[in-house]
Amino acid sequence: MGSEESISRKHTCQHNQMKYKLKILMLIVLTNLLTIYIFTGPYSNLHYPISRFSQLSTSPAFDPTTLLLKLNSTRDELIASRSQIADLHKDLRSAHSLVEELVDQLSRLNGVIDHASKPTKFTYNDLLDDVSDETKLAIGPHKLPLGYTPRMGSDEVYASVGGGCLKHQEDLQKYMSYQVGGECPVDDVFAQTLMLKGCEPLPRRRCHPKSPANYVEPTPLPESLWSIPSDSSLIWDPYTCKNYACLVERRKAPGSYDCKDCFHLEGREKIRWLFDNGGLDYGIDQVLAMKPPGTIRIGLDIGGGSGTFAARMKEKNVTIVTTSMNFDGPFNSFIASRGLIPMHVSVSQRFPFFENTLDIVHSMHVLSNWIPDAMLEFTLYDIYRVLRPGGLFWLDRFFCFGSQLNATYVPMFDRVGFRKLRWNTGMKLDRGIDKNEWYFSAVLEKPTT
Repeated sequence: MGSEESISRKHTCQHNQMKYKLKILMLIVLTNLLTIYIFTGPYSNLHYPISRFSQLSTSPAFDPTTLLLKLNSTRDELIASRSQIADLHKDLRSAHSLVEELVDQLSRLNGVIDHASKPTKFTYNDLLDDVSDETKLAIGPHKLPLGYTPRMGSDEVYASVGGGCLKHQEDLQKYMSYQVGGECPVDDVFAQTLMLKGCEPLPRRRCHPKSPANYVEPTPLPESLWSIPSDSSLIWDPYTCKNYACLVERRKAPGSYDCKDCFHLEGREKIRWLFDNGGLDYGIDQVLAMKPPGTIRIGLDIGGGSGTFAARMKEKNVTIVTTSMNFDGPFNSFIASRGLIPMHVSVSQRFPFFENTLDIVHSMHVLSNWIPDAMLEFTLYDIYRVLRPGGLFWLDRFFCFGSQLNATYVPMFDRVGFRKLRWNTGMKLDRGIDKNEWYFSAVLEKPTT
C-alpha cells in the first residue's frame, strides 16, 4: 500500500530480483551441460588401433599369433566403444529432457515477470495512504448516518475532487496545511495553479479566507455594471497590482497580460458587442434577433474576462454566468462587484449545469487551437449537452492556423451536430500574412429534433 510512486518502486525492485534469479539459473544449467560434455564426450576414452595395422602391414615378417592378439584387442575396444556410445546417447537424452524442462520453466518465469511488470490496480482508499489526516477527512469517504440509501446506491459519500489532486500529492498536502478554524493562507495563485494541473475542484477546507480591511458596501445596480469598485473590496496580496487604478493603467504597460485592457471600462470594453460589422464581430441585438423575443433568458460565458458580455446581456434582461480565472488580476471579484455572477472554473471542467437547460453559450478567444483537439471536442459536446433544443452557441473569434481550419475544426464542429446559422472567417494580419493565422466566428444552433 502507498502512493503511486512507492508502488512503482516496489514493482521495479521485484522485477530486478526476478531477472537476477533467472540469470543464476541459466548459469547453473549451462555449467552442468558443459561438464557432461567434457566427461562423456566422444573423444574422452576412445582409442582407434589404425596405427597398429599400419605398422603390421609394413613389417617384413609378421607373426600370425601376434596379429590375432591385435585383432582380439581391437574387437574388445570396439565393444567397449559401443557401450560408451550407448551411455553417451543415454546422457544426451537426459540432457535433452533437462533442456526441455528448462525451457518450460523459462516460459513460466516470463509469465511471472510480465504479470509483475503490469501496474497493480489499487483503490481510491489506497491513494489516500500518504496524505495528511486533514486531507483524508476532506476527500475521503464518510459513512452516511442513516446507512445505505437507494437514491445513492451506497452507505457512504465521497467529496468531489479532481483526479489530478492525487497525482500532485505534495501540492495537495501544502494546500491542505492550515490551522483548523483559523485563517486560510493567502494562496490564491498556488491554489489556481493546482486547479490547472487537474486538481479541480479543489477539496474544501476548514478555515476562513482573509477579509479585506475597511470593507465598504458594493455600488448598487445598474450603476455597478460600469463602475470601478472600491479598492477595499478585496485582498490584493496575490496580485502584482495593489489597486484598481494600477489595473486600469496596465493597458499602457509593456509586456503581455491576460485580458490586458479588461478593467478599463471606458475604453474598448464600453463598445464591445454593440455593433455588427457583417464579418467576425457580431452585435448582441443581431444575435438575439435570431430567436423569438424573450426566449433567450439565461446562459453561460466561457472565459468572460471581467464580465462585460454578461453586463451587456443583463441590459437586455438576460442572465449570464461568467467563468473566469484570476491570472494576475482579481477577475472574479471584479465580475461580482459589477453585480454579475462569476464562476472560478477552468475550461477543463465539466460545466456544472444540467442538460438541455441554457438558452445561450458564448465564448470569445478562450476556445482556440491552444486546446488539444480531443479535449476541445469533449468541450464542444459539453456545450451541446447544456444547451436546450434550439439554444445558441455564439463562438466569438476562434483562433487557428489556415491549415487547421478546414482540416480539423470544420469537421469537428460538423461531428458535434450543431446547425450553422452564421459563419464568418477572416485572416489575422497583425503579425503578417505569411503566418497564415485565421479567426472564425459563428452562431450555431442545437437542433430541436
